[in-house]
This record gives sequence, structure tokens and C-alpha cells, in this order.
Amino acid sequence: MADGRTPSGAGEDGSPEPVGPASAVRPFLVTAGRVAPNSSGRTMPVETQVVATAEGLDALDRLSFEQHDIVAACRQPQSIAEIAARLRLHLNVVRILSEDLRAAGQLTVYVPSTDATHDSSVLRRVIDGLRAIPDSRGVLRDSD
Repeated sequence: MADGRTPSGAGEDGSPEPVGPASAVRPFLVTAGRVAPNSSGRTMPVETQVVATAEGLDALDRLSFEQHDIVAACRQPQSIAEIAARLRLHLNVVRILSEDLRAAGQLTVYVPSTDATHDSSVLRRVIDGLRAIPDSRGVLRDSD
């Protein structure tokens, strides 16, 4: 902002702040005791991208607290891991609730291709990119 203050809901660096404090409610209460998002028992990978649908945004007022926060956070595409960290929710809770919201048509879920996640060239580019980031003294890491 022009007066030097950060906008509401943003941290000192302009990044979004977590929505609220960590929940004191036990994860199994939020998921009604479920530990898998669906009957197959398969969980969404942490890199799965989710985005709110128009129906989800319209239904915000009718959703439970955690579901409301997930849909509200997904106005822009977010990964399951980002949502869990931002909302300070257990990763499996976010997976289960995201699957529920997807089934209700309130979220669209984009699961990454397993071929891309097992491609060693992707991992090599990530490692090279991390090595290109200087440390706090501005020194680059030695490469192997």
C-alpha cells in the first residue's frame, strides 16, 4: 500500500497469511472418523492441484468451517500441501475434505500425471534450480 502498510490478509512480504490459528479439533472429528478419501483407500498426492468451482463459491455460506476455508483458499489453484500448510490443517484432513468437495462439485481436482512425477529429468531440473539459489551470504552451493 502507499502508506507502507501491508494489505489486509497479507504478510510483511506481501504473501498471504494463514487463514487462522491451528485447530484444536482432533482430525478424526473433522473427517467423521474417515482416514481415506474414498472407498478405494487411495489418497491424492500432495502435489494435486485443486480449484474452487462457481458452485463451490456460491455454496460458501452453507459449508462447514474447514470446507469453507478450503473452498475460499482455492479461488486460485492450490496444491493439497499448500492448502494444509496455509490453513494449518492435517494433510489427510485436507485430502478427505477435498475429495468430498470434489464429489459435491465444489472443487475441481487436477491430479498430476504419474509419468511426469517419475521422470528423472524433472527431478534433475528441480535440483539444478535449487542449487542456483544463493544462500543467505549470496554464495552458490557447489554442484556434485
